[in-house]
Amino acid sequence: MNKLIKLEQLKDFVFDGMSIMVGGFMAVGTPELLIDELVKINVRDLTIICNDAGFIDKGVGKLITNGQVKKLVASHIGLNPMAGQLMSDDKMEVLLVPQGTLAEQIRAGGAGLGGILTPTGIGTVVENGKKIISLEGKKYILEPSMKADLALLYGSKVDKFGNTQYTKTTRNFNPVMATATKHVIVLARKLVDEMNPDHVLTPHIFIDNIVEEVQNG
Repeated sequence: MNKLIKLEQLKDFVFDGMSIMVGGFMAVGTPELLIDELVKINVRDLTIICNDAGFIDKGVGKLITNGQVKKLVASHIGLNPMAGQLMSDDKMEVLLVPQGTLAEQIRAGGAGLGGILTPTGIGTVVENGKKIISLEGKKYILEPSMKADLALLYGSKVDKFGNTQYTKTTRNFNPVMATATKHVIVLARKLVDEMNPDHVLTPHIFIDNIVEEVQNG
């Protein structure tokens, strides 16, 4: 099966109202080319699940600025004042989730688990409306697992089968998101014929399609 697609074919995998997980940490490890194409396609009412809101002109922030995001699930939005303004004006729903909890919810979704137990947020507004479970004298919040329709990832090196490697901090949320969605598209910074199995961080079985990043110069 040929997993390589052209950037323009992204439109075949997106629809209004869908949920999309986007790799990245302050836009590092975010597939910018795919985000730009989403802006061009102008798909609307999206639920975006990402570590943060990016910047106004970078990362998922470009989708937010363009008014395409109905709901944002993230750990912080402080680097993108547009996100904060839209939240204050009730024009975008924002669910703030502690960073470790968010990563574990996504991991649990990929592992087929119903949820996780975490002490993070006990005694704060985070626990409001949530189920509290006591184990061995300690309280935990039951947080549901998290899944999405689509994951958009950024691989530093990807082979023709979809085996993916990340470099340094570009790794962040990309590996767990690859396991927790119905469809996964990776933007390959460098596309190769084959890869040392010991260097693979996301196995090919999780990758549905590959878009090759165009190198300038």
